[in-house]
Amino acid sequence: MKVTRIVSNIDTQNIAAAKVFYQDVLGLHVLMDHGWITTYGNQEEMSVQISFASQGGSNTQTPDLSIEVDDLDTAFERMKSAGFSIEYGPADESWGVRRFFVRDPFGKLINILSHTKELP
Repeated sequence: MKVTRIVSNIDTQNIAAAKVFYQDVLGLHVLMDHGWITTYGNQEEMSVQISFASQGGSNTQTPDLSIEVDDLDTAFERMKSAGFSIEYGPADESWGVRRFFVRDPFGKLINILSHTKELP
């Protein structure tokens, strides 16, 4: 047996509020929409990961989600332009990532990051 996918579910009565943050700004696509649940993503193969943390690193709050992007500066500017609250960064971290924290429309703390060093 192997895990083939992990999906994060965010409880909300305002599902449409996800569109600007996750589709318009981050560029994810609607993969499924049943009215009561909308799933955003892409069709690229990604690694399956789940993390457990006592803090977010650099003595920050533990983020609810981490989203890796290929262009952190563009993501940061898009979030600022869209009016989302930046709560940390951008910062170059000693463990090889550049990142910032932003609140999504549901109050979730999102860690947007890019690796600055090659992964092992």
